[in-house]
Amino acid sequence: MSSPAAFASSPLSVTSPRRIPKSRFTYKQLHQLKSYSTTTPLRAIAHVDLDAFYAQCETVRLGIDPTKPLAVQQWQGLIAINYPARAFGLNRHITSAEALKLCPDLIMQHVATWKEGDEKWAYHEDAFTHIATHKVSLDPYRMESRKILKCIKEALPEKEQRVEKASIDEVFMDLSAQVHTILLERYPELQGPPPYDDPTEYLPKPPTTVLDWKADALVGTGTEDGEERDPDWDDVCLVIASEIVRDVRAKVKEVLGYTCSGGVARNKMLAKLGSGHKKPNQQTVIRNRAVQHFLGEMKFTKIRMLGGKLGDEAVSMFGTDTVKELLNQPLEQLKRLGDDTGSWLYSTIRGEDNSEVNPRTQIKSMLSAKSFRPAINSFEQGVRWLRIFAADIFSRCVEEGVLENKRRPRTVNLHHRQGAQTRSRQSPIPQGKPLSEAMLFDMAKNLLAQVVVDGRAWPCANLSLSVGGFEDGVQNNKGIGGFLVRGEEAKAMNNGEKDRMPSGEPSTKRRKGEKGNIANFFGARDEKRRDFDAARAALKAHRESTKDDSEGDETGEVRSEVDSEVGNESPADTGRQDYSSEELYNDDTPPSAQKPSETDGFDPPPQKPPKIHQKPIETFFCPRCNAHLPSTEKGEHDDFHYAMDLSKEIRQEEKKPTPTNAGRETPVPQKSSRKRGRPPGSGKDARKGQAKLMFGRSG
Repeated sequence: MSSPAAFASSPLSVTSPRRIPKSRFTYKQLHQLKSYSTTTPLRAIAHVDLDAFYAQCETVRLGIDPTKPLAVQQWQGLIAINYPARAFGLNRHITSAEALKLCPDLIMQHVATWKEGDEKWAYHEDAFTHIATHKVSLDPYRMESRKILKCIKEALPEKEQRVEKASIDEVFMDLSAQVHTILLERYPELQGPPPYDDPTEYLPKPPTTVLDWKADALVGTGTEDGEERDPDWDDVCLVIASEIVRDVRAKVKEVLGYTCSGGVARNKMLAKLGSGHKKPNQQTVIRNRAVQHFLGEMKFTKIRMLGGKLGDEAVSMFGTDTVKELLNQPLEQLKRLGDDTGSWLYSTIRGEDNSEVNPRTQIKSMLSAKSFRPAINSFEQGVRWLRIFAADIFSRCVEEGVLENKRRPRTVNLHHRQGAQTRSRQSPIPQGKPLSEAMLFDMAKNLLAQVVVDGRAWPCANLSLSVGGFEDGVQNNKGIGGFLVRGEEAKAMNNGEKDRMPSGEPSTKRRKGEKGNIANFFGARDEKRRDFDAARAALKAHRESTKDDSEGDETGEVRSEVDSEVGNESPADTGRQDYSSEELYNDDTPPSAQKPSETDGFDPPPQKPPKIHQKPIETFFCPRCNAHLPSTEKGEHDDFHYAMDLSKEIRQEEKKPTPTNAGRETPVPQKSSRKRGRPPGSGKDARKGQAKLMFGRSG
């Protein structure tokens, strides 16, 4: 009888080799790091967020001690407050006067503004008192944002970097490929092929039980068991990524003087939440084992896309705003918000996010806007602001490389708000000649003139100009694809063809809607006549200035019209998916302001005057319309009245009784019973536009 000890395996036995502990991750998941796979659990994503960015920009520009309280002022409000000032209880919901009461030593710097007649934005000491004649400029912050992005890219390996500019003060980084390279250098045992050449084989355990997170704010797991567990390769990947982010933040501070907070996690959603967890100038790491504990204590309304209407709807439907309680809801219940929305919410509150870091950081549109307090009331006032908008946008286009033909917008859009109605006009930008400030101004003025001619333009509460559809410029020879019209330009042309008609002739659709009152088409009378004539003159001047260009350009002059009620999305960047704080304070909305003087002159930029020729228009008076019209349209206008009289006469003739046909007993009916537009002889089943053929009988 053998002893039980004889069956016990010994770790020193030659016939029973020692069992090597395995990781929870496979060779395949390790290999996926090189290709930036969004599904590997070893993924390493970082988010960098500048601390009180606008306030930091002014602190660095003015050379102020960063420990002193500072706030950035826009009119009578505050748009940015540094952390020393926040210690006094300051926030962005108070006025500048209230801020000084809470913090008498507060340094307030007004944002740069465009002034009517100036070619460049500047810092004006008394800008907050000139809201009616100044417009906010965020260009200083945009320029600093580009410097920071460039500095971040230079701190990363050129061939292993994937960087996305999320907003003016936020950057995402996918560090997976760089982490993979460092991982193989530090742990050579991972370089060999997987056992049996099977990529699904598990990796060996990391040869360490302690990781050095240095000064990082490490999110806990909430349980002792989670902290005592030895680290795995996902922890090793995040500690390497944390080192990279720490170096990037130090580089930005050293070169440009800005501090930023960082977040490191396995996806973009968690990394963004991590960067805001500990501020300012700190770095938070969210390990995979700590995700549920980190999210469980959080309100889901703080998660991106859940802070607006969707978050409010979820709170109302499920009676909670915490992730921990929402986790108890099954998928079927969450789908009450919609199948796709419910599935997305189910994954999000569990820390799942497979969105990619998009390295395409080039903007797709530019916006320049102004809210008027008080409202403007004339075409001339609107033109003065359009000149500023055109200068603002063109200066930013120059920075995008429009002069070097690197990038170029395809469309220009004007949005006009009067009362509760917002109207838009759009036109393609001619691609046959270089883009200039004068061209943008001329097109903007033409679009505003179209709004004025259509009536109901004043008082105007908000006006904005934007360009969109940016594309890379054509280099050397142009392929056939470059001659095709597509995207926003095609949409503008399509809408424009529907609206195009000879000047001075009202459309049939408009005549029907206004019951034949032609005076409504030609615009307002009396005190509004002057403003209307100025708009018509601008339209005519624009047609003359673009006549030669349109002969060689298929686009010609195109316009499109979109009317929408208040409550729709604002006319911001049409191509950008993530709303950027770059445009957050670009719209001036103060509580009160002084009324602008109507006698204030406006001097055009001396270097680039717009090529617009306005000649005095000779008019004639039409007693039937009770309106003054250009003399050049008199013949066409008389023809219109002649056609209307002739149509009226024909209708009266149709009402007269007609004699019976010879040789027939049945009288001919006075009015045809067929429907309007159906030819004689067509059956009831004949479709619109068709008629049955009638053949004569022989004999």
